[in-house]
Amino acid sequence: MSSQQQTEQHLAAIDLGSNSFHMVVARVEDGHIHILDNLKEMVRLGAGLDKNGRLSEEARDRALLCLKRFGERVTGFPQGSVAAVGTNTLRQAKNARHFLQQAREALGHPISVIAGKEEARLVYLGVSHSLVDEDGKRFVMDIGGGSTELIIGENFEPLHLRSLEMGCVSVSRAFFKHDCLEKENWTRAGIHAHLLLRPVRRRFQKVDYHSATGASGTIKAVGKVVHGLGLESYDITLDSLYKIREKMITAGHVNDLELPGLKSDRKPVFAGGLAVLIATFEALKIDNMHVSEGALREGLLYEHLGRIQSEDTRLKTVSSVQHRFQISEKHARRVSKKANQFMTACEKDWDIRLEHQEILHWACSLHEIGLAVSLSGYQKHGAYLLANADLPGFSYEEQFWMSLLVRCHRKKISDKLFADLPYKEQKIALRLVVLLRLATLLHRSRKEETAIIEKVIPGEHCLTLLFAKDELTNHPLQLASLEQEAKYLQKVDFDLRFSS
Repeated sequence: MSSQQQTEQHLAAIDLGSNSFHMVVARVEDGHIHILDNLKEMVRLGAGLDKNGRLSEEARDRALLCLKRFGERVTGFPQGSVAAVGTNTLRQAKNARHFLQQAREALGHPISVIAGKEEARLVYLGVSHSLVDEDGKRFVMDIGGGSTELIIGENFEPLHLRSLEMGCVSVSRAFFKHDCLEKENWTRAGIHAHLLLRPVRRRFQKVDYHSATGASGTIKAVGKVVHGLGLESYDITLDSLYKIREKMITAGHVNDLELPGLKSDRKPVFAGGLAVLIATFEALKIDNMHVSEGALREGLLYEHLGRIQSEDTRLKTVSSVQHRFQISEKHARRVSKKANQFMTACEKDWDIRLEHQEILHWACSLHEIGLAVSLSGYQKHGAYLLANADLPGFSYEEQFWMSLLVRCHRKKISDKLFADLPYKEQKIALRLVVLLRLATLLHRSRKEETAIIEKVIPGEHCLTLLFAKDELTNHPLQLASLEQEAKYLQKVDFDLRFSS
């Protein structure tokens, strides 16, 4: 198969979970996804978090070795064809940013960290594509290593999304220490899970859903044990969960646990996952649950396919945010158009890649979001909103970059705002900020027309704008704005030059 054919037909999705890492490789044919390969390794990243919330060296090493092996499988896959995301543990780890730099090098492709609600949305997308179409609402649940996602949806559209801080790894570590399975441990684990479920149980109980479906490792493992013990012919029921729990209490210790269908590498975290599942059945009054083959990684594939087919969830999100915060779409488009003109002139010299172009476009589209709070310092309000809002389709990193660009798009600018980025990314971020600042400055009058620029000349730490003859003379306010802008940019060692 030629490289071009592979580019057009193959995708991969990688889930860096708190318990295990998964990768699926698929072929896209006539808009349909066909799974070709499925890899899984127990990495136990969540077990590597110390009391200070930092990933241990051993956990990082296990993860990096796994990602190197995954990287071999996708060698030759072009950038943009591999979607990789981190979940709960990487959301919590204080040294996640440093680890992610190493992880990206090991894999050879970008890795993003996604919020809990975004994880829930992608889980639902993966599960809903694996189920037969049915009328009415459905409940979907996914127990991961560090979090549990609960979703109510209809067809392919999620309606209610919740991500709770409890998973098979975290609950096992907290309540089943030393692999002890005594009844007291189960009681404390159940109370903990019920407390976390309390704020959401009424909402989920009120919804009249047609079916309940579970996804991923814990629920699939429970399903195999249920069938292995002959407790149910197909579904998981609360009674079958109680019987499994009794057998585990009788065993007393993980080393003495023998359950048909339960793999040895799942044993150390099975109790925590089962405790969460039992509590969820009880709190939400679930009668029975199907087991799905689809999960987060399949959701990633369909999300990525949607982007390829111009069905990008981020487009819907940006449009929704613009409407909600009464952002002028017309002005956002003119600013984005101007920024794109500058970017086209600088793209090669400044090494601006596709992901940077997208970030700049989103930032242009939402740069006035802070006006919904206050005109004074609205760039700061906008940065906060973009950093902390639930934005379906966007990763933490994408939200961080948008927040940074919006924070820096006007008024004074400090190099301290870029300090959290690696040096190479600081340079790119500053360049994108310059383009956004100039685009907003030139459209300060909120009109389509601006002073005519005949040439844009990028340099390593500078940008030169050559205006048409007498343009700056005829636009004294714009000249004054450019002179002030040059002074602002000098504070971050960037030289803005202009003449006509």
